[in-house]
Amino acid sequence: MHKSGFVNIVGRPNVGKSTLMNALVGMKMSIITSKPQTTRHRIMGIINEEDCQIVFSDTPGFINEPHYKMQEKMNNFVSTTFEDADVMLFVTDMFEKYEEDHPVYERLKKVEIPLFLIVNKIDLRPKEEVLLVIKEWTDQINFKEVFPISALNSLGTEEILKAIKENIKEGPAYYPKDQLTDKSERFFVSEIIREKILQQYKQEVPYSCEVAIDYFKESESKSGPIIKIGATIFASRKSQKPILIGKDGAAIKKLGIEARKDIEAFLDERVFLDLSVKVKDGWRDDEQMLKHFGYQQ
Repeated sequence: MHKSGFVNIVGRPNVGKSTLMNALVGMKMSIITSKPQTTRHRIMGIINEEDCQIVFSDTPGFINEPHYKMQEKMNNFVSTTFEDADVMLFVTDMFEKYEEDHPVYERLKKVEIPLFLIVNKIDLRPKEEVLLVIKEWTDQINFKEVFPISALNSLGTEEILKAIKENIKEGPAYYPKDQLTDKSERFFVSEIIREKILQQYKQEVPYSCEVAIDYFKESESKSGPIIKIGATIFASRKSQKPILIGKDGAAIKKLGIEARKDIEAFLDERVFLDLSVKVKDGWRDDEQMLKHFGYQQ
């Protein structure tokens, strides 16, 4: 018998959803930083075994009060995850609090598929506090399974995987068995660059940036094959461009070096990376630009 199913991961920004999916899939599918709203797109990671296929979906954290059309599109990605899953993982952590009338309670109460509570970052608090957090949630919502975990340390993730396999049904492989994700190499390269922007720059600058891949081509050099990649970093205001470039180009040079290292590790190829910066005023509210960057469903 072959089993298959779609498993959607939901929760607020910065609770560890991306870290969890990476741990479950066994490779880096989503970028991770300590900053909220790191994940902007719905990203699938696929586990293929002889007798099953599990399709995980990592989504942006739900934003209560979106300030830009981009954030509205991100919320749309989240909304669809309540509609098309076979199993749902709701991720919280040891530090976040929900108001008593928060809409997430009603949304979770309406979930009719197997719903798992994932309490992340348990390695950072005493066991008594972990049990208290679990009780607060299970008093409100009827979860089928509860898993206290540390996604960063892959603690408890194997148990989640085992429970998922028990709760998905007989079905076909929805994707070829050698496929690991629904995203292209270009997408992951742009995400790696954006991850380095989030890590290197402060305040609003990282959130005002988006990365587009201009070209991605294999080439030959004297020392062997090399992949040449050109990428444009779009900023939303003119004042951000000199910050991104830095004095005498030092900041963007550092960004390029760090991004290239990870891109080479990801592609397992030598890479030449050419970065440029453009200003597109208010791109986060520009429907055409949002479509170009892949924010349309």
